[in-house]
Amino acid sequence: MKTLISRSESDEQIGFLSWFDAAFPGVRIFHIPNGGHRAMSVAKKMKAEGVRSGVPDLYIPAWKIWVEMKRTTGGRLSSDQKDWIEYLSGIGDEVIVANGATDASRQLLQVLRERREAQTR
Repeated sequence: MKTLISRSESDEQIGFLSWFDAAFPGVRIFHIPNGGHRAMSVAKKMKAEGVRSGVPDLYIPAWKIWVEMKRTTGGRLSSDQKDWIEYLSGIGDEVIVANGATDASRQLLQVLRERREAQTR
C-alpha cells in the first residue's frame, strides 16, 4: 500500500502564492510572520513589536481578504486563530481557511465571483 505524504503548510502557502502572483499581477498580498520556532528572546521581541498569535497567514489589502493556510490533511485552527477569524469577520473582512493551495485558490475565486455577482444585482 502506498502512503501519501501531505505537503507542509509552508509548501502549500508557497504554492498558493505562486498561483496568486501569476493570476493577479499587481495585486499585493503579504505574509504575517506570526508562526514558526524561534529563540525565546526573538519571540519576546517580536511580541513586543506587535506580532500576535493567531493572526491569519496572508492578507490581500485591496480586497480585505485574509487567508489562513493549513495542510491538506491534519491542520486545525487554534483557539487564538478562531478568535482572530471571528474578530476579522465581525469588522467586515473576509477570512478564508484553506486546506492547501488548491483549496485556497478555489475559495478565493469563489469569494471574488460572489462579490462580482453582488455588484451586478
